[in-house]
Amino acid sequence: MVNTPRRLLIFLSFSVFIVQGCSENKIPAELRSYISNINIENLGGQNATVKYETVSNNLVKVSVAFDFRDSVRQDDWKLSITPAFQPTFNWAPHLTPTDDHIIAQHLFRAPAMIAATPEKQLTIIPDLDLLATKPEVDWYMDMNAQKNQLTLGMSLSDVKEHVGFIRRSGGVYPPGRNEFGFYIMTESDKKALSDPWRNVLAFSWNKWGKKEYEASKESNPRDMEPFVKHTYNWAFNTWKNVVWQEFKINGRTVGAPQFIVNVTQSPNYKGEVDEREFRSIWNQAWFCSLRSAQGVYRYARKTNNKALMNYALKTKELALAFPQNKGFFPSVAGTEMHEIEINGKKYNRSKGWNTLYFGNSDRNPYENMSQNSPLHIADMSFTAYEMLLWYDDLEKDERLLKYAKDYADGLMQLQDGKGFFPAWLDYKTLEPKALLKESPETSMSVTFLLKLYDITKDEKYKASALKAMKAVMQYNVPIGQWEDFETYWSCNRYGSDSLPGKKVERNNMFKQNNFSMYWTAEALLNCYMQTKDSAYLEMGRRVLDEMLMCQATWQPPYMYVNVFGGFGVMNFDGEWNDARQSLFSALILDYGKLLNSEEYIQRGLAALRASFLMIYSPENVKTKKQWEARWDFFGPEDYGFMMENYGHSGVTDPNGVGIGEFTIYDWGNGAAAEAYNRMVDKYGKEFIENN
Repeated sequence: MVNTPRRLLIFLSFSVFIVQGCSENKIPAELRSYISNINIENLGGQNATVKYETVSNNLVKVSVAFDFRDSVRQDDWKLSITPAFQPTFNWAPHLTPTDDHIIAQHLFRAPAMIAATPEKQLTIIPDLDLLATKPEVDWYMDMNAQKNQLTLGMSLSDVKEHVGFIRRSGGVYPPGRNEFGFYIMTESDKKALSDPWRNVLAFSWNKWGKKEYEASKESNPRDMEPFVKHTYNWAFNTWKNVVWQEFKINGRTVGAPQFIVNVTQSPNYKGEVDEREFRSIWNQAWFCSLRSAQGVYRYARKTNNKALMNYALKTKELALAFPQNKGFFPSVAGTEMHEIEINGKKYNRSKGWNTLYFGNSDRNPYENMSQNSPLHIADMSFTAYEMLLWYDDLEKDERLLKYAKDYADGLMQLQDGKGFFPAWLDYKTLEPKALLKESPETSMSVTFLLKLYDITKDEKYKASALKAMKAVMQYNVPIGQWEDFETYWSCNRYGSDSLPGKKVERNNMFKQNNFSMYWTAEALLNCYMQTKDSAYLEMGRRVLDEMLMCQATWQPPYMYVNVFGGFGVMNFDGEWNDARQSLFSALILDYGKLLNSEEYIQRGLAALRASFLMIYSPENVKTKKQWEARWDFFGPEDYGFMMENYGHSGVTDPNGVGIGEFTIYDWGNGAAAEAYNRMVDKYGKEFIENN
C-alpha cells in the first residue's frame, strides 16, 4: 500500500475546485449556506483527491479518488455531509433505523437523499456513471436525521430483517484508481420546494433515464403483444389444468385463474405438486381477477376469440356472485386445504371447489385465516371501481352498476367527520377497526366514488369523494404518511408492532409504501378532472413524483435481468420490477398526456414495458437465462410463467438468485396483459410502440 504525503493543493479554473489530500474539505462558496462540513475518511491510510465542478447554478458534481499501488483491505469507508441548517423534512429511499443499517446499492433505483426546510433544500445524488461497471466494493447511503448527517460510503452488505441491510466485512480495493462521486443539488425557489422530488427526477431522467430509454428500444421489445399471447396461452392452454378454476355458484357457472401457482405445478416438473398457498381466487386491491378479465375481454373482442371471451365473462359472473351484506362484500373465494403424505413427505393440496367459502385477504393485522379476516375497504372499493370500468368501457351490464351503488351507499355511512374511511370492518358486525382509520387507503374510495358520480351524476358521491380527498391532502400527503395494508401486513412485517402512526426517529420518516401513493395520485387526478381545480393537479403531481422515486432510471450491472422502468415497493424492501408497475404505467401516462410532459410519457411507457420483463419467454433473453439457471426443467410449455418481481430478498447473482418460484396471474402476467390491452384501446398500438 502507498500513503500519499499530506498536502493541500487548491486549483480553481473553469468552475473546477480541486482539494487533494484533505479529510475535511474546503467547500465551494456557492454551497456554504447549504453545507457546513463534508468529512471524507481516508482509505487504506490515504487521503482522497476531491474535485468540485459547478455544473449549473444549483448543481455541483463532486469526484473523490484514491490511487493505490497495491490492493487495499478495508471493511468500511464513508464521507459525511452536514447540512448548514436544521431540516424539517427528510427523505431517503430506504429506512436505516439503527446505526448498523445502510441503504445498500441493491436499492439504487433513483438514489438520492433530501434534507429541507420551507426555505431551502439540499439533495445528494450518487453518480451512477461510476456504477456502470460493478464496483469491487459496493456503494451505500445513510441518512441520520437525528444527527443531521447524510452519508455516502462503500462497504459490502448483508440482508437483515425483511428487507434491511447492514455492513459486512471483507472489502478489497484493487490497485490503481478507485473513484467515487456524487452530485449536490440545492434549491431555494418557493415553487420548486413544494415538490421536493421534481428537480431530482428531472435531473436523473435527463442524465441517465433518457439514454437508457433509447437503449431499451433495442433490449426490450417494443411490440408487447407476443407477451400477451404467451400469457393467455399459458393460463388457458399449457397450464390450464392448474391455473383455470371453474365451478358453479347457485347454478351459475363461474371461473377465474387461481390466485397463485408455483413451479411444482409445471407440466415439466417430475416431482409431486405442492401448492404454495390455499387455492383461491381474489378480487382485492392487489390480486383482482375482475381487472385481469377485462384484458382478456379486450383481447378476445379484438381477435374474435370466443373461448377467451367466455373465460372473461365467467370471471365477471364470479365477481357478481360474491355475497353482499348491507353493500359490503368479501374479497376471496377459497377452498379448504389439507396435507397429504407421499413417500414420507407432506404436500399441500386443495379439497376442491365443493368446499367453497368466501373470506377476505389474510394480509391484515387481525387474522391470518381468510375465513375470519376482516372486510377491507380498499379491496372493496378497488373491485367496485373495476365493476364500473367494465360497465363504462366494455358492456352495460346493469348488475355491475347496482352492485357498485349498493356498496357505495354502505361505504358513505362509514365516513368520519374529517372525511376518512376506515381500513377494516369486522366481518360479522361490520364495525370499523381501529388501525389505519385515518390512512391514505381512503384515496382508493375517492376514485371509486368519483367514477360512480361520473356515471350516475348523483352529487352525493362527488361530495363524499371530495371530502375524503381533502382529508388525505391535509393529514397524509404533507408528512409522507404512506401507510397502508401492504406497509406492515404483507410479507414485510417490520415495524408492524410499533411503527403504525409513528416515524422512524433516526430517519424522520414513516415506513412508506407506494401503493397508497398511487391511489392518492390517481384520486387527485380524478378530482382535478371533475372540478378543474388546479390545487388537485399540483398536489397530484407532487404525490406522483414521490412515487416515481421508486422507479428504476438506469440498468445496474448487478441486476441480471432488465430492470429499467420497473418499480420497487416500499422503503424497507428489496423488489425490482414489481408487478404494480402495470397499474402505475397508465396513471403516469395520463399525467404525461395532460401536462404534455415527455418525461412522464416516457416513464409511463417504460413502466408498461417493464411489466413484461419477468415473463419466461424467448423474447426476454436475459430473463429466460435466469429462469433456466434457477429451474432447469423449464421449457416451451412454461412460456408465460412470470414471477411478480425480482431480487425481492435483497440478493441477485448471475446464476438465478433473485428469481422466484411462483406466478400470481392477477399480480403479474395477467395484470400486465390487461394494462397493455387497455392502453392499446385508449392510445393505439402505434403510439405505444413508436414513442
